[in-house]
Amino acid sequence: MPARERSIVFIDGNNLYHSLIAAGVTDLMQLNYAKISAKIIGTRDWIATRYYIGQVKQQGNTYLYSEQRKFVSGLQNTDRRISVHFGRLEPRKIKNTLADELKRFAANLPHNVDSSIYSGLINLANQYQSLPVMVEKAVDVMLAVDLVTMADNNNYDTAYILSADGDYTPAVNYVMAQGKKVFAASTSYGAELAKAVHMFIPLDASWFNDCY
Repeated sequence: MPARERSIVFIDGNNLYHSLIAAGVTDLMQLNYAKISAKIIGTRDWIATRYYIGQVKQQGNTYLYSEQRKFVSGLQNTDRRISVHFGRLEPRKIKNTLADELKRFAANLPHNVDSSIYSGLINLANQYQSLPVMVEKAVDVMLAVDLVTMADNNNYDTAYILSADGDYTPAVNYVMAQGKKVFAASTSYGAELAKAVHMFIPLDASWFNDCY
């Protein structure tokens, strides 16, 4: 009897999280990634699940730090085959389009409106012209490098990428050229990744009903 194909699940945590929210999946913190992994690979042999995510610093948002630690601890305690791999989160500023809208609104106020109201609105718009955000760095690179390195080391026969990010396409092309099978699965659709993989598996909210 031939051996079952060894399978590793590679999860782009940020990409998966936002796609699940967009699809209407609820109770995300209660999802069981061992059940998700076993379901997605079917009859193949589940070797490991590797979850990639930007690490929240303790010195920043203490609530987010605590929530991420709780989530990571739950992941790692679910099954010994599940591991978490951290990238970076770096602060960036993005343009706040609402500030421009506020300025336009102030400019169209009636002439008899108190000048202090106009000045107050303009000051608010200037104060919030940009917004601080945290940008995930190195996570997709880490996943792609591990996908390639583990293929070269013959650690798996089949890889499942839980993401719709087309940036993984070059790594997928290399891995498949080495004779490995690669599947991608997501509630979102990424045309470039879908063209590169052996098969793209579309998911919806109901797919996760038995994964809690």
